[in-house]
Amino acid sequence: MATQRPARRRRGAPGAAAVLRAAAQQLAELLGRPPDSVSSVKPTEDGWEAVVEVVELERIPDTTSVMGSYTVLLDEDGELISYERTRRYSRGMVDRRGR
Repeated sequence: MATQRPARRRRGAPGAAAVLRAAAQQLAELLGRPPDSVSSVKPTEDGWEAVVEVVELERIPDTTSVMGSYTVLLDEDGELISYERTRRYSRGMVDRRGR
C-alpha cells in the first residue's frame, strides 16, 4: 500500500489552527448556526479539507439533538470553496465499526 505524501504549504499560508477557525466561522455564516466542533482537518493539494459538526435541531435532553456533519473545502488561504452535509445523526449516537 502506497503512503500518501502530505501536501506542502506555501510560506505565509495559514496553518491547521487558523484553517479550523476559518472553516468554522465561514460555515457558521452560511448556515446561520454556530459550529459545535471540528472533527478533522487535513491538507490537500489545493488547500484544506475539514469536517465540521453543527447542531441542526436542539432537543432536550441534549443527547437527542440532531447534528449535521459537513465536509468543508478551503483554499490555501483558508477561504471556503465549498461545503456539503455528509451526515445527520443524533448527538448521543455512537459510531460502530463495520457499518
